Amino acid sequence: MFAKIKSVIEELEINSISEERKTIIQPFIDFIIGKEEVGETVNLNFICTHNSRRSHFAQIWAQVMASHFKVKNVNCFSGGTEATALFVLVKETLEETGFVIKTISEGNNPRFEIFFSDEQKPVIGFSKTFDDAFNPTNNFAAIMTCSQADENCPFIPGSEKRIPITYEDPKEFDNTEFQKEKYKERSMQIASEMYYVFFKIKGR
Repeated sequence: MFAKIKSVIEELEINSISEERKTIIQPFIDFIIGKEEVGETVNLNFICTHNSRRSHFAQIWAQVMASHFKVKNVNCFSGGTEATALFVLVKETLEETGFVIKTISEGNNPRFEIFFSDEQKPVIGFSKTFDDAFNPTNNFAAIMTCSQADENCPFIPGSEKRIPITYEDPKEFDNTEFQKEKYKERSMQIASEMYYVFFKIKGR
């Protein structure tokens, strides 16, 4: 894993996660443990309305933490109720955290290779609907990362389990003096909670 990302991980404060949040997160932990115990691949699809901000942060940090704690056979995806584009501040926030991001296609909805290690495959980042052909069609958990998608999609076809773990939208601070700070804050919150998830799995 890249040294800067490793340093960020070492500074995460999981003690700041409230008991309420831990209760919300527990079904996610239970799903992964259940898959591990029967030797099945863990497919996770993080879903938000536009698949442009929170769902990407969650997909990427979950994949990083699975690697960090050496939890094998975890594949992380993301999608939305509609496709837009990976928001530029998400890309910049990740780069400042130590990720190496390469553009593999241009256009209104560019695709990126998001590297966190020289030894691991990159995460492919682009906006897509949750049922896009890039994503699994069955045997996955649908992790609802925003309340709007959670409310509008009570049923995700093909999912084994639907788990709401919603986050406040950093988009609310776009074009304000707090924009950069709030994107980093949301990224670090998600990173901390994904660390907690895989820490609990590895330490059980």
